[in-house]
Amino acid sequence: MIDSLLNTTRDRMKKAIEVTQNDLSSVRSGRATTALVDHIVIAAYGGTQRLKVTELATITTMDAKTLVIAPFDPSIIHEIEKGIHETNSGLTPVVDGEIIRITIPALSEERRQEYIKLARAKVEGGRIMIRQIRQDAMKDIKKLKGDSAVSEDEQKHGERQTQLLTDEMTADLDGLLERKETELLQV
Repeated sequence: MIDSLLNTTRDRMKKAIEVTQNDLSSVRSGRATTALVDHIVIAAYGGTQRLKVTELATITTMDAKTLVIAPFDPSIIHEIEKGIHETNSGLTPVVDGEIIRITIPALSEERRQEYIKLARAKVEGGRIMIRQIRQDAMKDIKKLKGDSAVSEDEQKHGERQTQLLTDEMTADLDGLLERKETELLQV
């Protein structure tokens, strides 16, 4: 019983880390990465459909400072350009024939510090998710003890294992933050 509860808790915590990792990938770091634009929603085909850039085009990195967006349907290239402009993401798309080029400008020290604060806030959100999952697991363990499904020793063991799991996942989040900060501080 406790083992299956711990496995479920581990899976939920890993999903929380994945969500945080995806969230962190959207924080700009001065390097061209497809995550900067793939989540942007575009009003395509005269505003009749709202689709993400990844659903409308192929996104590639030409080099460390340049993104290239090649629409599947060249007729919507200007709608994609307009949609990226409207996000106020600080990115400037330039139409070049049937592709859109986005040159990623270098980050100022002030912007780097803002992005580090943003990354820390996103990781803190991940920690909150992990703690909430831990709290749910602890409640479930206490409930099992209350229902006489497990002994007191098993309850204590389950609580210890849940705390160790929480510590491990929190350390993973700290590692993510450390890597993102290092990436942001590179000039």
